[in-house]
Amino acid sequence: MIRCAVPDDAAAIARIWNRVIRETSATFASVEKSVDEVAAMIPARPFVVAEEAGEVVGFGCYVQLRGGDGYRHTVEHSVHVAAGAEGRGLGRALVAWLVADAHAAGMHTMWAGISSENPGAIAFHARLGFTEIARLPEVGRKFDRWMDLVLMRLELAD
Repeated sequence: MIRCAVPDDAAAIARIWNRVIRETSATFASVEKSVDEVAAMIPARPFVVAEEAGEVVGFGCYVQLRGGDGYRHTVEHSVHVAAGAEGRGLGRALVAWLVADAHAAGMHTMWAGISSENPGAIAFHARLGFTEIARLPEVGRKFDRWMDLVLMRLELAD
């Protein structure tokens, strides 16, 4: 089930997010998120969770791509699923919710910034209709190496 996140979900979201931060190059972040930090994010942006048997097993959110009113119709999303919950359609359901919500809110495009070391996420987004627009070489650093950022775009507005 996909539902809107509430601050009480922050601990479960932080567990998922922090595993991704510690163990993968899916994000270039290297500093883990505190429960309080995640709790503060939830009411500040569209934020949803995937829940199975009462347990949060994934989350997604989106924010304005960059600061300034000229970017107010362009958003970037983030979606992560718990280890062991992959391959069950949860990521697809989370992205579908975010896309529908952003479209209803009048957003024009949704972007995904994906590590080039995450070919599964690149293929996943392509299957959902995102188009690769650019590769920014060596813009992220993690695990003592430089990584490229793949920018993918989905047009939302009719």
